[in-house]
Amino acid sequence: MSSGMNFADPRKTVEQMGLRAGMKVGDFGAGSGHYAVATASIVGPEGHVYAIDVQEDILKHVRFLAEQAHLHNVETIWGNFEKTHGSKLRDHTLDAAILSNVLFQLSDRAAALAEIKRTLKPGGMLLVVDWVGSFSGVGPAPEHVVSERSTEELCAAAGFTKVKDIVPGVHHYGILFSV
Repeated sequence: MSSGMNFADPRKTVEQMGLRAGMKVGDFGAGSGHYAVATASIVGPEGHVYAIDVQEDILKHVRFLAEQAHLHNVETIWGNFEKTHGSKLRDHTLDAAILSNVLFQLSDRAAALAEIKRTLKPGGMLLVVDWVGSFSGVGPAPEHVVSERSTEELCAAAGFTKVKDIVPGVHHYGILFSV
């Protein structure tokens, strides 16, 4: 997927979170790994990025991308974060979490958000980026699109507070929450 004008640019999106060197960040549903790599370069060698995905083969690509970028602070975790402790992270480990282009794919969104919240430190941040529409099959099927309003409601129900909107690109919305 291109990170050109039409699609979310992981680096520019993550920069809007206010991450700092030394932070620990979870990329839930890491997929292609572009958010994990962008985040790893921001949090630096003292920081740590956990790239979590249910598809083990995808994590090999994430490791490859991190190696290509000479980043040694990316750890891949094969886990299902739609289950309690499915991320394999301890309670209150993370300063921030990223959920990009994943919400529409989850069968148990409430469970996934509860697991993410469990891993965040008090005051921790969650960035949700997802598709604003289907775009003739480029994004999710129309019936799977999770609206910005639905995301706000889901996150509020899970105990998150909206901090601000993030602008990831014309085909996506982004919302920054805190715990």
